[in-house]
Amino acid sequence: MRSVSFGRDMLAVTYRSAVLLLATALLASAVACAADGGSELILATTTSTQDSGLLDLLVPAFEDAHDYNVKVIAVGSGQALEMGGRGDADVLLVHSPAAEQEFMDAGSGVNRQLVMHNDFIIVGPADDPAGIADATDALDAFQRIADEGAAVISRGDDSGTHARELSLWEDLGIDPAGESWYEESGSGMAQTLQIANQKEAYTLSDRATFLANQDTLDLEVVNEGDAKLLNIYHVIQVNPDKFDDLNDDGAAAFAAFMVSADAQELIGSFGVEDYGEPLFFPDAGKREDELAVP
Repeated sequence: MRSVSFGRDMLAVTYRSAVLLLATALLASAVACAADGGSELILATTTSTQDSGLLDLLVPAFEDAHDYNVKVIAVGSGQALEMGGRGDADVLLVHSPAAEQEFMDAGSGVNRQLVMHNDFIIVGPADDPAGIADATDALDAFQRIADEGAAVISRGDDSGTHARELSLWEDLGIDPAGESWYEESGSGMAQTLQIANQKEAYTLSDRATFLANQDTLDLEVVNEGDAKLLNIYHVIQVNPDKFDDLNDDGAAAFAAFMVSADAQELIGSFGVEDYGEPLFFPDAGKREDELAVP
């Protein structure tokens, strides 16, 4: 009887040990999951930073230096700001200054900092049917396109690029919507360039995305250099006092990283080896009125 009792006691001990080990493993798993969830940082950004390949350089560098996993959502700047306005992102990297200022005025963002700039360019078919290559500036180029009724593909997606294009039409007093020569892609810059290429149309592009995709395009840069085509990028933390459950520590760390010497050096050298020129120019610590079209 004692041996049977001893066997039962051992079985009970073994069972309790197994239960304890299982509970410990489940607890450890739960803690790990919680830690992973807490370390996720949601970055809402414009498609140009992704389509150009810049984020493929910057995000791993940030993750290597900090204990955060960055989830990138690349949309138009307008959509990125809308995400921030709903508290659906922790930090933004965008290039639509007027819309950004509205975002800040609404109390949706904090710690807005200048990161970098490049420029917009007008690209189109090599034969340049509207003759804009010798236009005096971007407004003259757009006026010639409208006068000629030459095909235009617009982003049409409330992005920073789309906002700049609309501002040029507005300066001319022209509303191209509904015109037979004007079409909206509703897509990011890389896809819009492909559509313009297929339709032999003009489009306004940021320089970085065009250079990153030019090997697949027959389009050429046909007008550039106007001060109105300056393209400025800012990093903005979504306001943690306005929304619950934001990763405000991660957002602050990302903003600080983007203006750090290391990140600025990466930005300034990006594209030089492949394209013979930088795709972006680092601007941390500068004023906007110091910037100029490259």
